[in-house]
Order: sequence, then C-alpha cells, then structure tokens
Amino acid sequence: MAAKQLASFPSLLFLFFLAFTAFQSTQASYDKEKKAVMSAVEGVVYCQSCTHVGTSSLIDAKPIRMAKVGVTCKDHKGNLSFYKVFVTDPNGYFYAPLHGFKIEHSYLDHPLQSCTVHLLSSLHPSCNVPSNVNSGMVGSPLRYERKRLSGRDYEVVLYAAGPLAFHPSDCPVTIHN
Repeated sequence: MAAKQLASFPSLLFLFFLAFTAFQSTQASYDKEKKAVMSAVEGVVYCQSCTHVGTSSLIDAKPIRMAKVGVTCKDHKGNLSFYKVFVTDPNGYFYAPLHGFKIEHSYLDHPLQSCTVHLLSSLHPSCNVPSNVNSGMVGSPLRYERKRLSGRDYEVVLYAAGPLAFHPSDCPVTIHN
C-alpha cells in the first residue's frame, strides 16, 4: 500500500506544479492588463545663435525656459484628435504626456504616425522668432528612441521631437568676404 501511495506522489507533485504555473501566468497577465500604458513626448527648445540663423545648426545655441510648444495629433482621417500646449523648464526641456490621446486605428493613429510638435511662443525678449530647425514651425515628427519609464502601475512609452529653436529678431548683418 505504501509503495502504491509513493508511486502516485510524483503524479500529484506534477499536477501541483502545473496548477501553480497556470496560476502564475494568469497572475502575470492580470498584472500586465492592470498596468496603464501611456505615451509621452520630450524635447528641448533652444535660442539659435545669430551666426547660424537660416541654417539647421544649433552650435552655440542656448536653452529657452518658458517657451511654449504645441503637440498635435490627427487620426487616420486627418481630423484633429489631440492638441495640448506644454511649457519648457529652465533647461529648455519639455515633457508632454499624451493624456487623452486615443488610438482608433491601431497602426495609423499611432503617435509616431499621427503626432507632431511645433513651436508656439518664447518669452525670451530677444529670441522669440520661430525657426524651422527640425520642422519646428510646420510640425516636428516624433522619433521612437527605445525609451520607457516604468512604475508599479504604469508604463510610459517616450518619444522625442526636435530639438527645436527660436532665433533672435535683431541679428547683425554679416558680410562674408
């Protein structure tokens, strides 16, 4: 009798292992479903130096604090689906969470295809003319740079735009000989 019970022990152990594995995979998929996945855009806004106005160069550029950028997203039909204004920090950096951005069509409404960032305004008194460096005036496309931020209940997929730049309105005319 004891030998018969001992022979069924590996079978019971195997069944227990299967049940535990199934519970773990169910729990892991439940945890993933519970974790909110969001999208955000980051970038930097600069003041382009007078020596490089009219070019795409940001050599000698300085970050602009309190500059405003707009994030615009359109759905696959070309209709505006998201718009929000964000302000840069003292280092010219902006972080733009896309709260409220809805994906109707899984591929075409993806932030990479449907969102752009454009310059709005600069409070810098001598550097407030938008430039089209990295398409800042018409809408800089987003880049996915494999950056993610994770917390216990959230995950943020981070996209980059720019860098963008304003330029001074009063640049001295330089004559090249």
